Parts: sequence; structure tokens; C-alpha cells
Amino acid sequence: MTTTALQRQFIRNARGNPIGAILPLDDYARVASLPGDSEMTDEDTIKLQQIEYAARGPLFLADLRETMAAYEVADAQWWEPGE
Repeated sequence: MTTTALQRQFIRNARGNPIGAILPLDDYARVASLPGDSEMTDEDTIKLQQIEYAARGPLFLADLRETMAAYEVADAQWWEPGE
């Protein structure tokens, strides 16, 4: 099994404006403690590590593959929402 590194993914609204970002844990750790943000506790760190581990777990990945296969036909029928 190959491991894919998570890259930054920007979340945009319907108009294309950025409203958030998904970051790899290393990047998140660098910005999580910026002024104005609350400090991460040891409990937060443990939770993030558990989430990272779970995302690579065989049961989660099997479920993800099954779900992707179930929606393969619908995903192939791309549609653009009306404005």
C-alpha cells in the first residue's frame, strides 16, 4: 500500500472565494498557536494523532474504497449547479 502525503487543500464557496484550508498536521501545528488562537493542549495533540492514524487504518480505507465504488457512476455524471 502506498501512502499519499496530504497537501494543502483550499475550500471555496460557490463564488470561488477561499473560506478555509485543509492542512497537513505539520503545517497545522505551525499555525495553530498563532496570536489570537488558543493554545493546543496535550489532549488536542493526542486527538490529532489519533485522527491521523485512523485516516490510514485498513478498515477506514476499505470503507472509503467501498463508498467510492458505490458512487463511481454518480461521480462520472458531473453537473454544474445553476446560479
